[in-house]
Amino acid sequence: MSPAARTPRPRRYDPARTRAAVMSQYAHVRRAVGALTPDQLARPTRLGDWTVRELAAHLSMVVGSVARALQLPAPPEPETTLVDWPSAAAQYAAGIDERVRELAAGNDPVELLERTAEEFDRLVPAEPGDRVLACRPGAMPLGDFLVTRCVELVVHTDDLADALGTEIPFDRQALAATTRLLADALAATAPGGSVEVRVPPFAVVQCVEGPRHTRGTPPNVVETDPLTWIRLATGRLGWAAALDAAAVTASGERADIGGLLPVMS
Repeated sequence: MSPAARTPRPRRYDPARTRAAVMSQYAHVRRAVGALTPDQLARPTRLGDWTVRELAAHLSMVVGSVARALQLPAPPEPETTLVDWPSAAAQYAAGIDERVRELAAGNDPVELLERTAEEFDRLVPAEPGDRVLACRPGAMPLGDFLVTRCVELVVHTDDLADALGTEIPFDRQALAATTRLLADALAATAPGGSVEVRVPPFAVVQCVEGPRHTRGTPPNVVETDPLTWIRLATGRLGWAAALDAAAVTASGERADIGGLLPVMS
């Protein structure tokens, strides 16, 4: 069993690599949106009544929030932890929706995405360091905030691909960070050691109260691939549907974690 499964300590992410992952995943988004026709931009998405145009505007907000936060005074210390971020993000949905609609209505999506990329590259240092940012749901180090940008980008790149009926590449580092943070959020939501959740090759965590596994094959195991895990963790895919499609395996009487999902919505 990996140390990550046994030791519930905060996971560390390299800020420079995370910054590069944000830029890489955002480049995949820009290429995909840049090739779209007006009819494709008007397609519906699985995000309420947002079209692809609104989704593109939201993706620009996701990345643009870093540069905007860097232009604000730095708080004296962090106010929230990275693992708490997934469960706190949903409370700001209404305000985000209003801003997304304003951006989508007043901007060409390709130009908006390109302007945001230029601003990010110009204002976000290549070595992000430990500067604290004023952001929602609470101040956090720049490196941690960049991890949340990876999560937003990966989750919404999948939404974009779903709306367009096509494949869009995922940056490996961004996919890994997203998988790990959402797995750690599950472990924080349901602490314990009776169930082992495996998402190879990126994450292994233990969760759910009960007898802790110490050696050999755990009696309660959940295993799936990164993209399926991300869809489960964000409510894009239901637990029963994933089981029916054999996209996830669950063995042991405690391995039904459907009631703990999603961890981010």
